[in-house]
Amino acid sequence: MIESGIKSISQMNMIKDINDELKDTYDQLEKAYMESIQTLRYTVEAKDAYTRGHSDRVSEYSVLIGRKLGLQDSDIRLLQIGGLFHDIGKIGVPDSILLKEARLTDDEYSQIKNHPSIGAHILSNATIFADIIPIVKHHHEKYDGTGYPGRLKGEDIPYLARIAAIADTFDAMTSVRPYRKALPLDVVKEEFRKYSGTQFDPNIAKVFLEILETDYDKIEEIQEKYPS
Repeated sequence: MIESGIKSISQMNMIKDINDELKDTYDQLEKAYMESIQTLRYTVEAKDAYTRGHSDRVSEYSVLIGRKLGLQDSDIRLLQIGGLFHDIGKIGVPDSILLKEARLTDDEYSQIKNHPSIGAHILSNATIFADIIPIVKHHHEKYDGTGYPGRLKGEDIPYLARIAAIADTFDAMTSVRPYRKALPLDVVKEEFRKYSGTQFDPNIAKVFLEILETDYDKIEEIQEKYPS
């Protein structure tokens, strides 16, 4: 009986050791994949001045919205990573388009619209990124179904992608672009009110407007941390 108990304890310890080794291996693989994707991200940022800092701000804005919505930590983590890598597909966009200082032609715009699908394809090779692919692929969908690449509508758009879409649009409006200055905050607020329910999920837009009204100091902290 004692011998049986000792054997059982030994087996449990062996299982624990195996689980610990598997976890260490997974952690190492995750670290390697993260570093590889970060390298691709930095490659995009190195050639595109606008993208530099943009992904960091989108990541932080997304987390800010997610916390305001009361999302659980696992979803907050997905928003953080998804925001960092949401534009990774721009590595597949020609420099002549990505770096163009004037407004894009219709043909050029159609090419840059491929970046969410390219990004999703890049990340699809690593299972650890499976949960953020919906953010990367669908952050340009619109609530009324007129977005891209899937022309998804309303609740069919992944929830976290709807959050990232608002963060991404806000940063685009408040950043200096080659063809225009950053938009004033009052104009930005009006745009979110105007397109709530068409471009944006109305409930998430409402929460984000609350952040802009009552917690704008947190937005400013992010902008100071990652200047455009």
